[in-house]
Amino acid sequence: MSNPDTWAPVAIFAYRRADHLQTTIESLMACDGFERCQLVVYCDGPRTEAERVAVNATRDLARTMLGDRARYHFSEHNQGLGNSIIGGVSAVLEEFGRVIVVEDDLELSPGFLTYMNTALEQYADEENVYQVSGYMFESPEISQMSSALFLPWTVSWGWATWDRAWKHFEPEAPGWERVRGDRRLRHQFNVDGSYGYANMLVCQMSGLIDSWAVRWYWSVFMRGGVVLYPPVSLVRNAGFDGSGSHGRGWIRRFAALGRARDKSLGAIAMPRAVRVDQELYRYAKGALWRQNGGWPGWLVDRIQWIRRSRLIRRAR
Repeated sequence: MSNPDTWAPVAIFAYRRADHLQTTIESLMACDGFERCQLVVYCDGPRTEAERVAVNATRDLARTMLGDRARYHFSEHNQGLGNSIIGGVSAVLEEFGRVIVVEDDLELSPGFLTYMNTALEQYADEENVYQVSGYMFESPEISQMSSALFLPWTVSWGWATWDRAWKHFEPEAPGWERVRGDRRLRHQFNVDGSYGYANMLVCQMSGLIDSWAVRWYWSVFMRGGVVLYPPVSLVRNAGFDGSGSHGRGWIRRFAALGRARDKSLGAIAMPRAVRVDQELYRYAKGALWRQNGGWPGWLVDRIQWIRRSRLIRRAR
């Protein structure tokens, strides 16, 4: 379990992008308090023989950069992103009780580990806090704050959780069918129409995509849970360059790293009350809406919802 002298372990998930992993590890090693963290590296197996060279190069890079500082779990077979994340997170939590999760397309701010570990300790016993996020959407109003805030949805770009929260994760997403027929529920799950999470959930449960993250969000959403966010992003997602499994972001703008890269930001205060401030929620929803492409993004989400709904109905 937690030790005041040793911070939460960092689970690093990689696959076949050695260049991205190098950037991630370099930024992690530059974080304040890096020496206090245990490291566990997970690397999925290749899907095809053609990928084996890139997968092996990624593993070699991890060993070269981290050496004996890390433990390594290299899969012989391709598990897929969802199974890899779920299995790795579950294993680390079973051993340590808490975990910080970093994928190989992230660049971290120097204050990332300090913020994550402070929050993990602060809210360790708060049953309604399910996750700590290192990423934050670009809100001009919220970025002026010095305190973190609570929001009622999850994000998968640099995050942390506890075993007491993860035990509520339900990979089968019971009740997911409701988002197809219940417009009010679907609107709420879509953060009041700001992002097409319902489309992702239906596609996941219909076997069209592989997303552990939307199922985790559904688990938290169905329990009315909240997530702690920093006022500005401590994470930059570099995975929208087309090199990863999730494609290239033409309309969406989720890659930015905020002023938290600047150490002059100082320590991020932790709110005492575990509640969602409605004004801050409104600002955050607006930021999510804008970064998702505004009306063009909404139109793309809507078209995808209609097309995939028809495809799923025909497949029955």
